[in-house]
Amino acid sequence: MGGDLYALDFDGVLCDSCGESSASALKASRLPYSRLLQSVDSSMESWIIDQMHILRPVVETGYENLLLVRLLVELKAPSARKSSVADGLTVEAILENWMKLKPVIMEEWGEERDSLVDLFGRVRDEWMENDLSGWIGANRFYPGVADALRFASSQLYIVTTKQARFADALLRELAGITIPAERIYGLGTGPKVKVLQQLQAMPQHEGLSLHFVEDRVATLKNVIKEPALDGWNLYLGRWGYNTEREREEAESIPRIQLLDLSDFSKKLK
Repeated sequence: MGGDLYALDFDGVLCDSCGESSASALKASRLPYSRLLQSVDSSMESWIIDQMHILRPVVETGYENLLLVRLLVELKAPSARKSSVADGLTVEAILENWMKLKPVIMEEWGEERDSLVDLFGRVRDEWMENDLSGWIGANRFYPGVADALRFASSQLYIVTTKQARFADALLRELAGITIPAERIYGLGTGPKVKVLQQLQAMPQHEGLSLHFVEDRVATLKNVIKEPALDGWNLYLGRWGYNTEREREEAESIPRIQLLDLSDFSKKLK
């Protein structure tokens, strides 16, 4: 049969959503953390937004933005500190050690993943309902990506930890593209490794060349650990939410191909 199937991450591959996710996290954080955030004035808010752009590579799922906002507040305002890790902590240390810090602060703050996911989604829904153009405008598709998606001759699937309704809204409203709901695997559809297994097992995909484009090295390494997925071509988008150190690590892994944005658009077309 021939042909290609592309499984595409959303945030950091198709869409730069960092401005929106940071603003949504600040809005959401003012609900459970209102007393803690009393010290956040406009200048500190601007500082937090700037640091969130630096820290974006550590975010695997959107709710983590709320944790990062609160931790940044604790860095700047000692009176707000409730965690054992904030004293002497730096933004660079968060970037390097997030996977170790996250369970500590969640336990010390008494947070639960599901409640944070619900809160983050609810705040985004309210923003969309009250100011759709403002919410849409806080995101941007990377240059050339919308046209590449629109004119792609390959089979396209979205495989993301973003809630599917938000990915769908951005594709339609910002990129002018409709991707059928059954081709958008969002938060709650299972780990990406499992989704890739499902896709390759579908009879209609037999004989297709399989490609997975991500911006997180850790996710690609999880794919490599699964022998059943040896047939996938794996790509790390250089333009996405990753660091120079992570790109250097990816270059040392034979299965992973580093991809530039211009080459990505050409591949889809």
